[in-house]
Amino acid sequence: MDIATFTQILQIAFEKKVSDIHFEVDNPPIFRARGHLIRSKLSNLTKKDTEFIASTVLEQHKRELPEDLKEFDASYTVADVGRFRVSIFRQRGNIGLVMRVIPHHIGTFEELNLPVVLGDVTKAPNGLILVCGPTGNGKSTTLASMIRHINDNFNYSVITIEDPIEFIFHSNRSCIIQREVGIDTEGFGGALKAAMRMDPDVIMVGEMRDLDTVDACIKAAETGHLVLSTLHTHNAASTIGRMVGFFPSQVQENIRHRLAEVLVATVSLRLVRGKSGEIVVPAMEIMHATSTIKSCIRDGHLDDIEQYIEKGRDEYHMQTLDQHLIQLCRQDVISLEEAKRISRSTDLERKLIYS
Repeated sequence: MDIATFTQILQIAFEKKVSDIHFEVDNPPIFRARGHLIRSKLSNLTKKDTEFIASTVLEQHKRELPEDLKEFDASYTVADVGRFRVSIFRQRGNIGLVMRVIPHHIGTFEELNLPVVLGDVTKAPNGLILVCGPTGNGKSTTLASMIRHINDNFNYSVITIEDPIEFIFHSNRSCIIQREVGIDTEGFGGALKAAMRMDPDVIMVGEMRDLDTVDACIKAAETGHLVLSTLHTHNAASTIGRMVGFFPSQVQENIRHRLAEVLVATVSLRLVRGKSGEIVVPAMEIMHATSTIKSCIRDGHLDDIEQYIEKGRDEYHMQTLDQHLIQLCRQDVISLEEAKRISRSTDLERKLIYS
């Protein structure tokens, strides 16, 4: 492996609209496109190949590849090609990498097939907005589109705290400051505390990973800021449960009350394959924190939330994941089999017939 070959592989990824590239010893480079893994026809990678790639990525951050590296997250930029989010790890004693392709263009809601109601969500003057879903299902892209909407429509001071920085924003109507953990700041918690002294209207935190970050996000929302972040959860109820679960049991009731006061909305998404097999589209649960849902959060009745989301579709423009999957089936965008694969419900087909 040399730099020319490595760069060519990355160029191909952009040209073919690949979402991820896997580099592992004893395998050729493997691409993920439209949800499918595709083995390239290149030679199997050696230990020296993956170490070269890891060293090349780290060199861009003025770091050397340490012998005891276990895992490391970084970004990588190829001039005139694009940016990548890189996960470097060790497996069976060898270095491996997964590189996520970050498009140049930050899509609008329409371009990404996202519901326009997300624009209404970002109109909140303060509070907490959470974008949730499994890894690789479009959380970062959705969050970036929401920040783009804010940047295009509001005169705000926006601070992002990311590990690493993914999409590059250029100030439009808003003024945007982007800080990267490990380069511009030591960690999310400290960066959030510093952000409070930087005159922000909006704070975007790439991911809530620990108690300190969750607590700092809630405090920022309580003090009049609009905070957007992500969690690896599958729906509104599990998102709230996960956030409360970060805290010791003796303070969880208080956290539920605090969270009920600041939560604006949760957006949970999964990428599903279109009928043609050539596209993927987002299927989404959207929850607005109505007074009824706030009561559920305060009282710990999280299992009741989904029924209120379902009932609030017309009045509050909320939707459950099943409601959206059914809509996509009726619009002939996805197949029933794909909808059933994604749904956590055992009676999706009955809902499709009788709803």
